[in-house]
Amino acid sequence: MVKPVAWMDDIKLVTVYINSFIPKLDNSFPLIFQKKNKIPFQITQMTNLNEHVYQIYLSEALPIGEEVVLQWVDTEIPIYPGKIVRTDWFDQQFSVNNIQFGAICSEDETIFRLWAPTATSVILRLNDQLYEMIRVEKGVWTKNIAGDWHGAIYEYIVTVNGNTHVVIDPYAKGSLANTSKGVVINFSRTMKLNANRPKIASLQDAVIYEIHVRDATKDPESGVINRGKFLGLQEIGTKTEKGFSTGLDYIKELGVTHVELLPINDFARVDELKPDTQYNWGYDPLLYQVPEGSYSTNPNDPLSRINECKKMIEAFHRENIGVVLDVVFNHAFIEENIEETNFEKIVPGYYFRYDEQENLANGTGCGNEFATERKMVRKFFIDTIDFWLKEYQVDGFRFDLMGLMDLETMKQIYKRCQLEEIPIMLLGEGWNLPSSLPESEKAMVANASCLEGIRFFNDRFRDVLKGNLFSLEDRGFVNGQGRFFEKLPDIVSGSCLEKYSSPFVPDVTQTINYVECHDNHTLWDRLSITNSNEPESVRKKMHQLATGITLVSQGVPFIHAGQEWFRTKKGVENSYSSSDEINQLDWKKREQEFDTIEFVKKLIHLRNNYDVFRMRSKKEIEKRLHILKTNRPIFGFTLLGDKEEFAIYINPTKACGKIWLPSSGQWKMMVTNDFVNRVTERLIIGEYTNINPLEFLVFMKS
Repeated sequence: MVKPVAWMDDIKLVTVYINSFIPKLDNSFPLIFQKKNKIPFQITQMTNLNEHVYQIYLSEALPIGEEVVLQWVDTEIPIYPGKIVRTDWFDQQFSVNNIQFGAICSEDETIFRLWAPTATSVILRLNDQLYEMIRVEKGVWTKNIAGDWHGAIYEYIVTVNGNTHVVIDPYAKGSLANTSKGVVINFSRTMKLNANRPKIASLQDAVIYEIHVRDATKDPESGVINRGKFLGLQEIGTKTEKGFSTGLDYIKELGVTHVELLPINDFARVDELKPDTQYNWGYDPLLYQVPEGSYSTNPNDPLSRINECKKMIEAFHRENIGVVLDVVFNHAFIEENIEETNFEKIVPGYYFRYDEQENLANGTGCGNEFATERKMVRKFFIDTIDFWLKEYQVDGFRFDLMGLMDLETMKQIYKRCQLEEIPIMLLGEGWNLPSSLPESEKAMVANASCLEGIRFFNDRFRDVLKGNLFSLEDRGFVNGQGRFFEKLPDIVSGSCLEKYSSPFVPDVTQTINYVECHDNHTLWDRLSITNSNEPESVRKKMHQLATGITLVSQGVPFIHAGQEWFRTKKGVENSYSSSDEINQLDWKKREQEFDTIEFVKKLIHLRNNYDVFRMRSKKEIEKRLHILKTNRPIFGFTLLGDKEEFAIYINPTKACGKIWLPSSGQWKMMVTNDFVNRVTERLIIGEYTNINPLEFLVFMKS
C-alpha cells in the first residue's frame, strides 16, 4: 500500500496526495504541526482537487529542515519540501555567498560544511567514525574536527524527505578510485606549481589546440612512457621510431598558444582501476573539483591524481602554452534517474530544471539540466571555476552546451576571471537548445551582446567551408568548387561586420573559428563522404584550404588535434565511447604528413608574428581588411599592416587561375600548399601571377 505524503509546494501551500486505501477524510479537518513541539499552524483554506489530491493553504510559511506532519483523523502524514525549493522565496531565504563549502583542512583541524537546507539530519562519517553535524543559518551544516585529517576518507549521511542517503560531498577535492569515497586534502601538502602562467597580451592572439589526455599519447608509436595519462603529456623528448617529435614537444613546435583539454575532472563510464577496458571523452561528470582517476598512474591515491594533473599543467606552462579546461556545467551524469546524483540526494528537486508538467527538463539529451539560474547552483559552479584557477592555475574554460546556462552565471564567471593577472580564455557552445530556461536568459550566441568576454564556436564559419553539418553530403566552399563564395568575406573578417552579412557575433573578440572538433566527423572523414569520388590527393588539398582559412581569418582559430595531418576516426561520427584504436592520435600518420604539418606551422607562425592577422576591433578590421577582385570562385583578400601588406588567395577549383595582386612591386610567397610546383618560385615581381588548382597562397609585400 502506498503511504500518503504531503509536499510544501509554495510558501503557504501544502499539496496532500492520498491513495484510495485511506478512508474518506473530507468531513474532517486536518492539523499541521511541527513534530517536536506540537504547536499547530493556522490553516486558512482547503481545496479538494480530486479524490486523491488536496491543497491546503496556511497563514504562514512552514519551517524548512524540521519534521512537520499533517494529522488527519488517525493518520499522520509527513510534510516534505516539494516545489517550494524551486521558488524565488527559497533562494532568497537559504542562499549564502561568502562561505566556503567542502572539507577545509589544516594541520590543526578540518572544517566540514555542507549546504542541505531541507535535511533534518546530517552525520559526518570520517574514517568510519560518526559525528553529528550542526545546522546553522541558511541551511548550512557544519562540524569542526580537531587534528590532522589530511588524507582521511569522508562522506555524509543525509536524512531528507524521510529518506537517508550516504553521499559524497559535491565539493570534495580528493577521491578514491571510481568515485567511491571523498578524501580530505590539505593543498599545502600537494605539489606547488612553480612555472608561471604564460603571459598573453590579448586573447585575440590565441591559437587553440583541442586534445584529449588519453588520445594524445595512447598510441605505442608516441614513444611516451606514461601513455594515456596526465604524466604522458608532461614528458619531453618523446619521439616516434623514426625520430619525429610527439606529445608535448610536438604541440610546442606547432606554435599554438593554448591547449584545450576535453574534461579532466572525475567522470563516469571508465573503470579507473581498469581504464583500458573502457573509453570515454569525459562528458559524464561526477565530481567537479577532483581530477579524473583514469588519467592517473595510481587512481586510488588521491594525492597522486592531484599532483600528476598539476605536473601536466606546469609542463605546458613551462613551454609557454596555456591550459583551457572543457567543463560540463549543463547536466549531471545519471544511468537511470536523477536520484542517483549526490545533488538530488542532498537537496531534492533544487539543482535541476523542470518543465511545466513537472518533468525533468532535458535540453541536454542526457536526462537532466542543471538550473544554473538558482543561486546555490550558480555558486557551486563559480566556486568550481575559482578552485581550478587558484589551485591548478589553469588559463581558461570551454563550456559544454553553454546555451543551456543562464546569462547571469556566465557574467559572474567572467567577473571572477577578470581578477586574474592574465586574461582567462572563456568560450563555449552557444547553441539554442530546447529548455525551460527562457530564451532571453540563455547564454547562447543570439544573446552574445550581453556576454562581453565570452567567445562562441562559429558554426556559420564551419558550415560555409565544408557544408551543413547536419546534412551529411552537403558541400561548402572547399569541397564544393567554391560554393558559398559570397559568404567568404563575412567569415574571414570575423563574422561581425554588417556590410558583409547579419553578424554572427557583435564583436570580433567573440568568434571561435573552426571546421573540426571532437564532435561529429573529422574533416577528413567528412570529405571522404562528400567527395568520395575524388582521389585522396584532391581531398588533402581541400582539407588544407579549410585549415588554412581557419588560421588566417579574424577571430580566434581552433584546431582539433591531428587535424593538421588529416586525422581520421575511421568514419565514426560520434566516438565518445569508441576504442583507443578509433580515437587515439596516430603518430605514424604524423610522420607521413610532414609537408602539411609544416604548412600549418607556417600559418600559425605568420599569425603569431604579424598582428594584422589577429585584429582586436571591428573598426580596425574595416580599415585594414579588404576583399580583392578575383575571378569567382577564386577568393582573395588583403591585410594592410603598418609595415607590410599581405594578400591571401584561395582557389577551390581543380583548374589554374589568374590573380591580380593588390599593387605592383615585389611580393614574397610566404605560404603555399602546393609543395610540388612551388619549390623554387618564391618571389613575384609585378601585379599578375597564377594560382594552381586547390591552392592556398599567402604573399607579403614589405
